[in-house]
Amino acid sequence: MTEASLSADTPPSAGPTAPAPMTAKEEAIDTVRFLAWLAVAVLIFRSFFLSPFNIPSESMQPRLLIGDYLLVNKMAYGYSKYSLPFSVPLIPGRIFARTPERGDVVVFKAPPVNDNDYIKRVIGLPGDTVQVVDGIVWLNGKPLPREKMPDFVIPVTENMLEAAREDYRKNGLPVPQDSDLRPCFQLQFETTGADGARMCRYPQYKETLPSGKSYAILDIAPIEQDNTPLKLVPEGHLFLMGDNRDRSADSRFPAEENQGIGLVPEENLVGHALVGMFSTDGSASWLNPISWFTAARWSRIGDGF
Repeated sequence: MTEASLSADTPPSAGPTAPAPMTAKEEAIDTVRFLAWLAVAVLIFRSFFLSPFNIPSESMQPRLLIGDYLLVNKMAYGYSKYSLPFSVPLIPGRIFARTPERGDVVVFKAPPVNDNDYIKRVIGLPGDTVQVVDGIVWLNGKPLPREKMPDFVIPVTENMLEAAREDYRKNGLPVPQDSDLRPCFQLQFETTGADGARMCRYPQYKETLPSGKSYAILDIAPIEQDNTPLKLVPEGHLFLMGDNRDRSADSRFPAEENQGIGLVPEENLVGHALVGMFSTDGSASWLNPISWFTAARWSRIGDGF
């Protein structure tokens, strides 16, 4: 028998059998399974790699504004239970630990409650002595050099007004009309722009650490915490301050709820501020899609630390 006749006599193959279509129940189960794995992947990524963080207060002006959204590097200083959502105690102590550098902007869980996320700048490391004298920071017996800069001028935004309203609510006071709100710390620091819009104008300085790293700070008016006792930073702790020295509840204040954070354990670190990924002035409305774009402060996106 020739090859041609063999081919002709061989019955054609039936081919692969097509899979049976999925039922509605199987499709639902498959979708739920996919969403569950996606949620697990996002949870792992946010817990151990990068996580978003938003700025709710003025304590880090001028570097950070209310309405800024950052990416935080969770790998920078190691991991503890505070790296995990809801501080689930799955990590004993702190693993892959690394101490921050002076000048780093860090996110952490604030004592004494260890519940809310805060963001401040590292000033004192373990073994350092820190004291504030007449508003000047003294580190290890030497004052940090301070140089006057042009005033920091910022328009009064909706999220600044909302922060002022929240202060009234926290104190159990009736919220006044917007024109009577004082979002600029004190009336003397409020001015108007060429277009008549409300503005805040604050004294601004450049502060320089012994390493040579410098950053802008605000020192608006004399306050009690412009003079503090000498503090020795113990092992495993950090002395942290906000760049807005008059509107920051930081390590100058005792670790009491709604008052300060005291000396912060390194175990409480969540991560290192990495880059700004979005910023809004708070004027957007869900009912007006155009406002989602007009409210964005595009120039602040991509700012690194």
